[in-house]
Amino acid sequence: MGKLDQYKEIITQDMDQLQAMMESNTHISNPHVVIEHLCNIRYKWVFLSEEDRDYIHGCDTAIEEGIPWNDN
Repeated sequence: MGKLDQYKEIITQDMDQLQAMMESNTHISNPHVVIEHLCNIRYKWVFLSEEDRDYIHGCDTAIEEGIPWNDN
């Protein structure tokens, strides 16, 4: 596995963790934890897919407005 593939795997793990946080509504109960995790993802922005970027924008909105996250 090359370095780029390893980096993409790390990004996938970071996004999976973000999804778990959002689905458990951690962004409402403990927003600073989610914001810190988002900061760790943002520096990889150029490597993120358009889908991941859109997801992050949705997370930002949910955090700012205190909207519960539903996967339904």
